[in-house]
Amino acid sequence: MELMAKGGMRIGEVLKIRPVDVKDRKITLPDPKSGLETEIVYIPQKIADRLREYIQDKGIGPEKRIFPITYNAARIMVKKAGQSAGVNLRPHDLRRHAATHASRSGTPIEIVSKVILRHAHLATAIVGTVN
Repeated sequence: MELMAKGGMRIGEVLKIRPVDVKDRKITLPDPKSGLETEIVYIPQKIADRLREYIQDKGIGPEKRIFPITYNAARIMVKKAGQSAGVNLRPHDLRRHAATHASRSGTPIEIVSKVILRHAHLATAIVGTVN
């Protein structure tokens, strides 16, 4: 959930990552939604440290998925986490939180759109914030 809420990752991206894709604070997304060959996600150091520790503690091989669960199982986990906090939470809400937090912290909308959300066009982020 932190990868979505702090890194702006999509649920499907989180489910595809492998240890080999993680280098310090950068996650290389193979075969991203954009159609590019790869994309880079930048995550906070604390999350990078926790992710590295999780991989090591679980003994996950370099080419194995870090989170080998289905899309539906992940959606249910997010929904249950929201219910325990008394809110209706969906995976995309976490991605939106990453953008909102960055924007409210003074990050320019161009950076939020192109770097955090990895949108091809700035207008995508602007329209998304209006909804």
